[in-house]
Amino acid sequence: MEIQNEQTIGQIVAMDYRAATVFQEFGLDFCCGGNKTINEATTANNVDTEDVKRALQNLDNSISEEQNYNAWSLDFLVDYIINNHHKYCRVKLPEINMYAKKVLQAHGANHPELEELYYELVKLYSEIIQHLDDEENMLFPYVKSLVEAKKNRELPPASDFGMAAHPISMMEEEHDEAGEAMAKIRRLSDDFTLPDDACATYRVLYENLEAFEKDLHKHVHLENNILFPKALEMERQLNNHSNSNMPTI
Repeated sequence: MEIQNEQTIGQIVAMDYRAATVFQEFGLDFCCGGNKTINEATTANNVDTEDVKRALQNLDNSISEEQNYNAWSLDFLVDYIINNHHKYCRVKLPEINMYAKKVLQAHGANHPELEELYYELVKLYSEIIQHLDDEENMLFPYVKSLVEAKKNRELPPASDFGMAAHPISMMEEEHDEAGEAMAKIRRLSDDFTLPDDACATYRVLYENLEAFEKDLHKHVHLENNILFPKALEMERQLNNHSNSNMPTI
């Protein structure tokens, strides 16, 4: 895997999603922190840059179609995100909150951190559901309409929010907030480490939290590092094309 010094972590994972595993092993954030280069990220996290680069170079050269999200059309990618990651959030977060409430009731006296962990989860659930609704009702239909406009060689569609940069900036900010919430939950749970008195529900809670965090990282990566930049570029090209075809006075 050839790495250019100016490439960001997000761009590297966009080229080959297997690189996400490497960055996770070194504790480097490839989704919300995906706009940093390897040098910037390793310096900020006290990680050896050459170790990370060697691990990336050890990835073999085969990329399956499923892993090559960067090659997918934007309308297909939107559907994939909704049908997989959005659906996962809507199903799993209520389950996780239910487990967290039961664990708090059973173990809260001995583990006071569980109260704050439960509070963070309730808040995260409320914010993420609103975030998903905004994407599905506002931004994603607009991205699909950009794809249609490009196919049909039409002008970019009008929207209530103007250019895509505004809602995308808002979504990226909310992604950062969700990432910070999950980082706090990880700290409160001591990296999802079970205490000696943990019951079966405690174990299920932490297993689900770790799985949710992994899915969230991939979810945010697909949007921040692939969908959003490509949508902005497509919108820019459509606008430039329409302006170049305007008659001169």
